Amino acid sequence: MIHPTDSVEQIAARSGLNAEEVKDAESRLFALGLLRSSPGGGRVAISPESAADALLAPLEADILQRRIAMATTRARLHSLSGDYLEARSLRSAKSSVEVVEGIDNIRAVLDDLARTCMTALDAMLPGRVPEEAVRAATPLDLETLERGAKVRQLYQQTARGHWPTVQYAETLVGAGAQVRITSVLPARVLIYDHSCAVLPIDPGDTAAGVALIRDPAVLSFLQQLFEHYWDRALEFSEAERKTGSEPVGVERDVLLLMAAGKKDEAIAHQLGVSPRSVSRVVARLMDRLDADSRFQAGTRAALNGWLS
Repeated sequence: MIHPTDSVEQIAARSGLNAEEVKDAESRLFALGLLRSSPGGGRVAISPESAADALLAPLEADILQRRIAMATTRARLHSLSGDYLEARSLRSAKSSVEVVEGIDNIRAVLDDLARTCMTALDAMLPGRVPEEAVRAATPLDLETLERGAKVRQLYQQTARGHWPTVQYAETLVGAGAQVRITSVLPARVLIYDHSCAVLPIDPGDTAAGVALIRDPAVLSFLQQLFEHYWDRALEFSEAERKTGSEPVGVERDVLLLMAAGKKDEAIAHQLGVSPRSVSRVVARLMDRLDADSRFQAGTRAALNGWLS
């Protein structure tokens, strides 16, 4: 201060402020540590750097102690990882089927399986994926892909009408996952590293509980089931392609009978037309569906909703 011993009234007169304003300013400066009382009377101005050090030193010391405590706690928890993995391994060996109930417990188990998945994650996801599940699964699936694991996901065609599910699938495809679309899926199934499958106890209420399956015979069946639907599904991008207008009249009748596995002669006999006419209709349908076989034509017709 230029005049450290001036009274409040003198400072007010010199600065053009009233006495109350001067007192308020002094109080704030004292609180910030920018002013101190001088032993000889008056006030001493303190540099902002010194004031900051004096004010923040206790806070910095407290933060440092908290960080040390956090690091110690983290180290103690990490030291238990080996015991946890060993216990989980023993539990898995003793029980081929484990039931987990409660949404928080289910999420914890799924997080654990996702974070330890190293080679493969196969998923059948019928219906729409809830937005909350999308938000929880996306970072875990991306981490799984970053570890080099192979991620394959199967959706039903109806999922294309649900934007969060579409966005989720497109994000995973962009990160290297394989995603396909099919018309029908039997149930929700997640298979981690070909060693643990997760099935809902109640397909109508996935929050009710899940069963963790580790039995080799059941796992083999579930993996074969996944491969069955995977081989018959369309790539996510391919299923989005437009395939023309929906057939009506004779074309629709031929398509339904063709999808039922009937040959041209049987279709002609049932519809009362010539086999040549049926062959021409079949050829048009396969061309419109860009199909190389009758089976592929039936699959794509189902995906388009033409068989409902």
